[in-house]
Amino acid sequence: MALAEHAAGMKLRQFLPRLSVGIWSLSGFTFLWVIGIVVPLLGILLFSFLQTKGIKVQWDLTIKAYEKLFFYGGGPLIGRTIRIAATMTVIELLLAFPFALWLAKGAKNQNLKLITFTLLTVPFFLSPVARVIVWRSVMSVHGLVNTALLDIGLVSEPVEWLIFSEFAVHLGYLGQYFPAMVWPIFLSVALIDDEYLEASKDLGASRLRTLVHVIFPLALPGIVAGIIFTFVPMLGDTVVPQQMGGGNVMMISHNVYTMIGASNFVMAAALSAIILAIMLAFQVLLWAALRPVGGLNNVFASLRR
Repeated sequence: MALAEHAAGMKLRQFLPRLSVGIWSLSGFTFLWVIGIVVPLLGILLFSFLQTKGIKVQWDLTIKAYEKLFFYGGGPLIGRTIRIAATMTVIELLLAFPFALWLAKGAKNQNLKLITFTLLTVPFFLSPVARVIVWRSVMSVHGLVNTALLDIGLVSEPVEWLIFSEFAVHLGYLGQYFPAMVWPIFLSVALIDDEYLEASKDLGASRLRTLVHVIFPLALPGIVAGIIFTFVPMLGDTVVPQQMGGGNVMMISHNVYTMIGASNFVMAAALSAIILAIMLAFQVLLWAALRPVGGLNNVFASLRR
């Protein structure tokens, strides 16, 4: 039996091209990527151009789903989603870069580093709802913040916009995606050889010049990765808009969830296709922004240093 299987395997190899193991591994990964990711995305795109009659899908290509979407306020919905995600990405970057720089080069106490790593890692073991829902008890009308403001006399009545508002959604995103921005930047900064920093100091460069001309260019791969890992997931996040927005701050991802719950799969596919278009436009803008430094390939090639 074993000899027969071996002979069958030898015959099969005769019909396969003589490629290295690495090529076969790459081909297999590409095949799985196409089947598992590309084909479903193409299916969503195709489904968005169909229409439904009751619970039946009519296989006639049309753009009625997109017409309905924009007729019923899809434009402001898309604009709000992009604005909030872009704003929070910038805020996360401004907060995460100095923190990652301090963690990689400034913090000398190993126990402090270990505690910080733990605090950044533990949230990933919690559900997204658990990471967000705690803010509702802190920022609600009868929460900790309003209670403190009333007790010290700063306000005469609870501040209602602390919860179920755009402010609350921004706050929910802040803690949710801070580690996703910190980790790539930290890894890039940690890879910078201290001799580069010493050489810059010996040549008379100030800390600001060292930051701008040495640290920032070498940390650019982590910055780019952090922006991608923050902006793109925000577009598809349903937890924060639902829990912190309370239905008052509608975003694309929340609407997709609502459409699926209502079995309106064509409209949900159209909204998902718009998210894909936004992601593609973001990648194009990112590529254009990085052209002065050689593009994405050149940026990530610096990691080989």
